[in-house]
Formats: sequence, structure tokens, C-alpha cells
Amino acid sequence: MTRSGKEQAIKRSGKERAMTRALDFTASMLGLTLLIPVLIGLGLVILWREGLPVLFSQTRVGRGGRPFHIWKFRTMHPGGVGPVITAAGDNRVTRTGAFLRKYKLDELPQLFNVLRGDMSLVGPRPEVPEYVQRQAPIWEAILQVRPGITDPASLLYRNEEELLGQSRNPEQLYRERVLPAKLLLNLEYLRKRSFLRDLKLIWLTVRYSLDPAGFDPEAVQKSFSSGAGNATELHSLSSALDR
Repeated sequence: MTRSGKEQAIKRSGKERAMTRALDFTASMLGLTLLIPVLIGLGLVILWREGLPVLFSQTRVGRGGRPFHIWKFRTMHPGGVGPVITAAGDNRVTRTGAFLRKYKLDELPQLFNVLRGDMSLVGPRPEVPEYVQRQAPIWEAILQVRPGITDPASLLYRNEEELLGQSRNPEQLYRERVLPAKLLLNLEYLRKRSFLRDLKLIWLTVRYSLDPAGFDPEAVQKSFSSGAGNATELHSLSSALDR
């Protein structure tokens, strides 16, 4: 992708950017206020069942390639050694953590990241530095925008841990197949992004977080992707691993 093509792919009006930031600030402030009992309750459960620390912080790559610390509820045993990615059956994940991850409740502290301006409600999920190739054109495009709590790729691949758990080499599968597919899906979304599409994405994220059993990947594909390659990638990965 050329630089002019990259800029055109994610160009947004000043009005849209202002509306997005206003939504981010208002929604994160309101969400943190309303969810205080939930945040405290989850923190106490983690403290009671798993001990300290309650929160987990990790360096991720943000807008413009700037690193920042992302916050989550801790879902793994402290001091565990292993790959950066998590696959189903990972023995580092605690019992409480498995529940939190299933319903995406471990992501709630990222509302603080949104309030600070490190992240947006909607945007490509931020990656750890070792997975980011800043010189690659697609990464140059992705890193022009604030990373987000949700995006079409993270919604479509919400069962990513189960997918990776079927592989003999989860990290290789993630680097070579899953991550490139997610980047392409996010780039396509950024080209067509609008305030209303962001609202729809937030609604679907909340809906499927509360009802993971009702997740319908085909409906998500139809809503946010027109590319045939992206539309079949998840299914081809699953089929290949099933054989």
C-alpha cells in the first residue's frame, strides 16, 4: 500500500473524530460510574480466590507506535512463564480467570485506558511490541488510529483461544494466519468506518459478551466485511484444524 493509499483508507472528517472522542470520554466515564459495584465485586472475588495482584498490566503498541500500559483484571497465576498469546487449556489461567475471559469481563479496566486517551472504544486491538512490524505498510495504516477495546476482528475471533488450542504450535498459527487475517479485517473496517458503524459494533460486542453461546460469526461477517478472503478465513482455519 502506498502512503497516499494508506491515508485515504483511514481518512475521517474532523467532525467524525470529535464525535468519536466525545463518545469515548462520555461512555467510559458513564461506564466506570455505573460499573463501580461490578468492578469492586470482581476485584474482591479475584482477591479472595486468587490473591494479589488483582489487576494485570502489559505494554502494548498504541497510536503512532507509542507504547502504553493496558489494564485488565488478572486471569493468570502470577509469575507464570509462557507464550504471549493464550490458547484454550493454558494451565496459567486461573479458574476465576477462565470465567472472566469467557464473558470478556477481564477487559473492563480498559475503560480507564479509554478515559485517559490511550485507547478508544472502537479500534484495532493493540498488540504487544514483538508482534508489531512498524515498517510494514499495513501496520503503518493500523497505527494511525487509536487502538480500541473492540473491533470487527476481535469480535469475529472472540473464540480465538479455542481455535489456537487446536494447533500444535499456537504461536506460529497466530503469527502466520490469525494476526494477518485480523489486520486485513481491521483495515477494511477503517476504510468504511463511521460513527453509526462504531455504535453497531459496540452493541454487538456487548451482546455477545453477555451471551457468548449466541455468537453468530456469519452475521458479524455480513455486517462488517465484504471481502471474500476475510469472510472465509476463520472457517478455513477451523476446518484445517479439525482434520
